[in-house]
Amino acid sequence: MRSLIVSEFVTLDGVMEAPGGETTHPHTNWVSEFPGDEMFEFKYDEIVEADTLLIGRVTYESFAGAWPTYEGPFADKMNSMPKVAVSSTLTDPEWNNTTVISGDAVTGVGDLKSGEGGPILVAGSCRLVHTLLEHDLVDELRLMVFPISIGAGLRVFPDTRKKALWDFVSTRSFPNGVRLDIYRPA
Repeated sequence: MRSLIVSEFVTLDGVMEAPGGETTHPHTNWVSEFPGDEMFEFKYDEIVEADTLLIGRVTYESFAGAWPTYEGPFADKMNSMPKVAVSSTLTDPEWNNTTVISGDAVTGVGDLKSGEGGPILVAGSCRLVHTLLEHDLVDELRLMVFPISIGAGLRVFPDTRKKALWDFVSTRSFPNGVRLDIYRPA
């Protein structure tokens, strides 16, 4: 069984929305206030280790509109790796090496996890992450916590009464004040 890793940029107050310049939030691009080579080296290593990128439609549209214009090893990996977009409306993805799960997301992701290959990485994709968490499909949660609060916005965890226990795996602090916390389901 393939492992599914959710890796998110998140503010101190739990917001994951608009870290990189999206127009959906008044405090968009909040990640840029914390430059740091070590942090981005970690993100590069993370994407290199992943076999497949799993994303929702909104994140797909953002990534597909940006990554093909970038150059370098990180962009080469993002553009060439297998990508799976979960969407009921996306029918003809133009981003290289992308397939679509258009039916039931839980069944589709379950099938993806039970298939052949290495780790599946999820980035962004708030609605998809909520579905994955709600249905216990996440094998590892990586939260890159930025020392900033922005009040309102889409959050990593769904607004639910479901209780979930997580085992702490590790933490790492970066010189720019960002902390990486890694958890696995208990």
